[in-house]
Amino acid sequence: MGKKLIQQRRGRNKGRYSAPTHRFRGKVKYLQKKGKGIIEDIIHDPGHTTPLAKVKFENNKKILILAPEGIKVGDKIKYTDKKGEAKIGNVLPVGKIDEGFPIYNIEISPGDGGKLVRAGGGNATVVTHQSTKTVIRLPSGQFKTIQSSCRATIGVLSGGGRKDKPFLKAGKKYHAYRGRGKQYPVVRGVAMNAVAHPHGGGGHQHVGKPYTVKRGASPGRKVGSVAAKRTGRR
Repeated sequence: MGKKLIQQRRGRNKGRYSAPTHRFRGKVKYLQKKGKGIIEDIIHDPGHTTPLAKVKFENNKKILILAPEGIKVGDKIKYTDKKGEAKIGNVLPVGKIDEGFPIYNIEISPGDGGKLVRAGGGNATVVTHQSTKTVIRLPSGQFKTIQSSCRATIGVLSGGGRKDKPFLKAGKKYHAYRGRGKQYPVVRGVAMNAVAHPHGGGGHQHVGKPYTVKRGASPGRKVGSVAAKRTGRR
């Protein structure tokens, strides 16, 4: 009887594979209403690659936002749907933002609170507007079309220099990954013993069976080429 795969152990969400959520500062989501707020503080959150800003609104409601570059304590931000309010930190529907503006924390569907472009130093760009759709360019270079009523924040995410400082020893990287519930280092299945992984064991490293996995397989089985139409050289 062998061991469970790492993916299967991670799926149980226990022990070393669970993120220490008690250290996270809270969720970052958009308000559903328009309003004005003021930046009260800028804080570090182990669960995000960018600093967070505490915002207090006119009705005394407090939320967390992803802090853009250039924002400071005391600055004011707006939740608005008026064109011409494109200022750093303001939240607008992408249809009201002029072409060429940098944006981040973009909604995929209106009201979902922001899903795209949330990593430190990233930003997307508004490319063009259609009747009810807007085309944006993601940090990867891919173009994506979303509804013009999806909201986004103006600016570039702070924390972009985090990759400039190298990890000088493995322990630093281990703790950086551990803070987000990730495992480091990651060992290849073919390098393990047979008891620890289906790819393990043998006189030399070889998968030992087809490494393509069908689409309907359970999450723990999806290791390698998932639903591959073909593999190898043509």
